[in-house]
Amino acid sequence: MPHPSLKAVTLTHVRYRKGDRLGLFLAWVSLVPVFISLGGFISHFIFRRELQGMFFALGLLISQFINEIIKKSVQQARPETCALLEMCDSHGWPSSHSQYMFFFTVYFTLLSYKKIVLLTGKYRWIASFISWVLAVLTMYSRVYLGYHTVAQVFAGAILGITLGAVWFWVVNSVLLCYFPIIEESAFGRRERLGKIWVANAIDPLIGGGSLGR
Repeated sequence: MPHPSLKAVTLTHVRYRKGDRLGLFLAWVSLVPVFISLGGFISHFIFRRELQGMFFALGLLISQFINEIIKKSVQQARPETCALLEMCDSHGWPSSHSQYMFFFTVYFTLLSYKKIVLLTGKYRWIASFISWVLAVLTMYSRVYLGYHTVAQVFAGAILGITLGAVWFWVVNSVLLCYFPIIEESAFGRRERLGKIWVANAIDPLIGGGSLGR
């Protein structure tokens, strides 16, 4: 009786050609979504718990869920080069990496435009510019490394831009008025939603600033 094929569950398994320095760099770039998810949003929940950031993360999860539904519906194969990577057991259209990064970039840029992020002045736009650069590099890396076709990464980018803009509108035009209700609810009070970042900002003033005198 033949043994069933095995499938790996891995977080950072990105392959590139040995000795290819550009491939090595782009392999790390393609992991930016992992760093954002694990480093950015998890630390945000631990240290700040501000609802804008939490709905930002929720939007990314919804976007990836939509991506999986589309992939399973369209069932477009990855490029032939992907066979050499031994990571072609999933469909390729649209690229989830590209969709994730462009959703993140559009939402973050709109936060900067509306002056919702904590960064001020030129730093808001520097951070936005860096996020666009990383989004484009991530899109390019998926083609260069052989995981996607050009059409697949552009489809992911267009979908990410569209969903990011729509979700920003939903959060800041429809859901924003409910933020105080969520923060003052039993769940919000227990989890200190929207409170931790305020406490962290005020504590230094109380300890050594004018409020502490």
